[in-house]
Amino acid sequence: MYKFLMILIPALITANPLETAYDTILHVKDNRVFFKDGTTLPYDDKETKDILEKIKNPDIEDMLYLKYNKNIKTRNDAGRIRNEELFKKLYGENRKEIEKNLTTIIWLPNHKAKKILFNRNEKAAYNLQLISNELDKLPKKYMKYITNISGTYVYRYITKTNRLSTHSFGIAIDINIKFANYWKWDKKLSYKNRIPKEIVEIFEKHHFIWGGRWYHYDTIHFEYRPELN
Repeated sequence: MYKFLMILIPALITANPLETAYDTILHVKDNRVFFKDGTTLPYDDKETKDILEKIKNPDIEDMLYLKYNKNIKTRNDAGRIRNEELFKKLYGENRKEIEKNLTTIIWLPNHKAKKILFNRNEKAAYNLQLISNELDKLPKKYMKYITNISGTYVYRYITKTNRLSTHSFGIAIDINIKFANYWKWDKKLSYKNRIPKEIVEIFEKHHFIWGGRWYHYDTIHFEYRPELN
């Protein structure tokens, strides 16, 4: 009995975050990510990289390199490292497949009730609907930030790269651009934010990360990343 517990408890503690975050991932072992459909992807490419190279050419392990930090004063770029092959496996191999996986969410049912598209896979749309339902109950003063959103699904590449945006997979949402602060608009990287913490906390409660916690900040951007948050 005691030997069994000694074996089981360390296994639970050391479980890879991907295994608990995504329904279709069976386990991570022997340097492979195993999916429930019998396919696999390589986990660690064994290459030595600095943070910029991890962003440009990441393996799956690199995605977990930085811990998502909820302290704005010690921001990092957790979440900006994204392995595209993993996202294709989770959300759709190409544009056609991704669009088949999109479903409609009623955004803020009691405030304009806008229909938006989000990926149903891995409970992404489900969690965004929970977020919408909670945001809908906030006092009127918060509505200016969230009723007029800037977008969810758009199949596009990140500017000046060959990497797909998470908007391309239907797992990201930008709220009202009127209140945006974005690092590329400020060459000095002088951090500013106008998004209330009450809104951020509701997103984070349901497994979304916030671009306002990044060193290269994007304060209206939220994306579904349950392996990090």
